[in-house]
Amino acid sequence: MRQQGRLSEWNDARGFGFVQPHGGGKRCFVHIGAFAGRDRRPALGDVITYEVQRDGKGRLNATQVRFALQGNGRRATTATAGSAGRDWLPRRAIAVLFLAGVAAAAWLGRCPPWIAAAYAGLSALTFLFYWHDKSAARHGRRRTPESTLQVMALLGGWPGALLAQGMLRHKNRKASFQTTFWGAVVINLVALAWIAGGGWSTAG
Repeated sequence: MRQQGRLSEWNDARGFGFVQPHGGGKRCFVHIGAFAGRDRRPALGDVITYEVQRDGKGRLNATQVRFALQGNGRRATTATAGSAGRDWLPRRAIAVLFLAGVAAAAWLGRCPPWIAAAYAGLSALTFLFYWHDKSAARHGRRRTPESTLQVMALLGGWPGALLAQGMLRHKNRKASFQTTFWGAVVINLVALAWIAGGGWSTAG
């Protein structure tokens, strides 16, 4: 018998959580691999429909999971998940303009050429990290730790991270992640200004 419930717990990094059935009853374990035809990541509070099976230890597991539909045909979510809306931040434009600006500054002799090369290389590597993480999330494989993505941004890969967030629609709406991410961007830019202002040569 197919049931409907709400994700009462969800660990996005590990890809599993628990669904609480509507009308009461025992909650069920749900893994991201049980979602059929998913085109986005599940989120805390999502309303889903599912079948119930018991595993070898008698525990309840949700299978054949689908996102529930409201009367207007849209997927039902909590107000928090559904109010995220469109991402209006021009992430790709910011990344491209910054990389072009650093390249121009290096060409004009305003900053060491290695800085432009470092930003380009780290950005490409960070983009690949994001791509791998999103692919792993879709297929239930081992994820890239968020701390790794943040360190890559701090070291100078944040333009690549912005490109990935804009193009792949990955990690661009998680508030806690974005707060840490933009903090890393600010720290990196302060370090860049210090180096470009001669701080590196003075310290040496």
